[in-house]
Amino acid sequence: MKKSISSISAVAALAALFVMPLEAGAKEMTGKEIAFDRKLGNCLACHMVSDGGMPGNIGPPLLAMKARFANKADLRAQIWDATVKNPNSMMPPFGKHNILTESQVDKVTDFIHSL
Repeated sequence: MKKSISSISAVAALAALFVMPLEAGAKEMTGKEIAFDRKLGNCLACHMVSDGGMPGNIGPPLLAMKARFANKADLRAQIWDATVKNPNSMMPPFGKHNILTESQVDKVTDFIHSL
């Protein structure tokens, strides 16, 4: 029994050597990086965004966003859950379904609102 506990402890210690430096050195992502990341925001799957490669055309182009959303809270609500305003929306409810964290939604909102 002692041998298996020591083996487990050794494996856990070895794993920590690989995981901890990665977490400690992890870079905080910007709103643009989150929006363009194919595994996170993935805005480019549906929208044309300035500086974005291979944009989709399902959603409207993301430009003149301050004119379209004078109140940034309205844009955040749209990103959080677009089905509130349009139950047939194809846009995923990024906040409601925990696709993005609160912080990530805030960063994406700031980025998109700046376009």
